[in-house]
Amino acid sequence: MSIAVNLALITARIAAAAKASGRKPEQVRLVAVSKTHGPGAVKEALAAGQILFGENYVQEAQDKIPAVGPGPSWHFIGHLQSNKAKVVAELFDVVQSVDRLKLAKALDRRAGELGRKLGVLLQVNVGGEAQKSGCAPAEAANLAQEVAKLEHLELTGLMTMPPFFDDPQRARPLFAQLRELAVRLGRDLPEGAMRHLSMGMSGDFEAAIAEGATLVRVGTAIFGQREYS
Repeated sequence: MSIAVNLALITARIAAAAKASGRKPEQVRLVAVSKTHGPGAVKEALAAGQILFGENYVQEAQDKIPAVGPGPSWHFIGHLQSNKAKVVAELFDVVQSVDRLKLAKALDRRAGELGRKLGVLLQVNVGGEAQKSGCAPAEAANLAQEVAKLEHLELTGLMTMPPFFDDPQRARPLFAQLRELAVRLGRDLPEGAMRHLSMGMSGDFEAAIAEGATLVRVGTAIFGQREYS
């Protein structure tokens, strides 16, 4: 099937999942994860009406984003080293994977040099997996307070990548944990600082929507299998 058809199917599933949980479809936005797929695939999705795109790798994005040209809004969703902050602050509108203060300060400094404000989400490792990035839930409140003070960053919420489960419903308690954490943190933060929950991917985004996701990150179900070379 074409990318346009896949997008239509995913959009319909997002709308159905939102309605099933008593929410409005427009409360959930799709981030099309285009990692390993070339500029042509992004342009095809853009032509079909998709605006938000996610990338995981800085080096890949450096080539792809200029090749695509104006139109998309780009979210960085992968693990990020502080020494890549300059490039990411130039290329991306939102960084969803801020998990430590050193990285936040590097992004803030680089965004300031560029005279822009960069949207950020804090990545929280709700599953406690050693191989995954993200701050521990217990560290999130302090990190959120410090990030909210940075002049050139706009804190807008939390992101997580739970463990893979064959049954997506098994991820729901972890999605619920992130939602409850955002509610707690939001009490002591500026208004809107916890308005987004980025959670759910191709295999479990409907379960994430049921638990309050406002951003879902879907790649394979739109673009097909990853093209690793």
